[in-house]
Amino acid sequence: MKTLQTLIDIQDPGLPELQAMLSEAERPCELLPPSSGNDDVLLHLQVTTRSLLGTVAYETGGIVIDHGWLRILGSGHARLSRNLKDWNADASRGYLLIADDAAGGFFALNGGGLGSDVGALYYWSPDSLTWEALEIGYGDFLGWALSEQSQLFYEGLRWASWQTDVRTMNADQCVSFFPFLWTREGSPDGSSRKVVSVEEQFALKCELADSAT
Repeated sequence: MKTLQTLIDIQDPGLPELQAMLSEAERPCELLPPSSGNDDVLLHLQVTTRSLLGTVAYETGGIVIDHGWLRILGSGHARLSRNLKDWNADASRGYLLIADDAAGGFFALNGGGLGSDVGALYYWSPDSLTWEALEIGYGDFLGWALSEQSQLFYEGLRWASWQTDVRTMNADQCVSFFPFLWTREGSPDGSSRKVVSVEEQFALKCELADSAT
């Protein structure tokens, strides 16, 4: 286990790079201040603050994009209580959950449980029961999330009133659709929508995915 002093990079920190990315963002974004538990989060991850992942974990409470549609996890905040340590307490999964969205989709870094491409980013879409490889790393993911490209990615997963609905949720909530979007009958506008906790939605997807295998 590396010590906190080893993980905090003073010579070449990643914070200026993150700040530059946020200043050039093409989508509305908000950087949440770090929590008092940021030391524990960084120690849990064992990555340095030279990396963007370590920077987000230590220097932020998370990043909220598109008024809450996309939530990138950090050390936790009153508006985004999940953090990179507690949200990843189950190490047996073989991946690190790093972000999620208001439609009930989840982003994770592969730790070996999703394939041989360790360190690559995967997405668990609301309209699928399997993880999809995105063939990018964490830094590219941040750049993508802040760009207009993310709008094209979400075109088939947004419903007509999504902007209004997202503003009424908090960043620990998402929409649960029924019929499920991975069924023939399901669709973002045609299915009924219920606001649930992200924890509840993730547990449900895990249960349904396990039963489908």
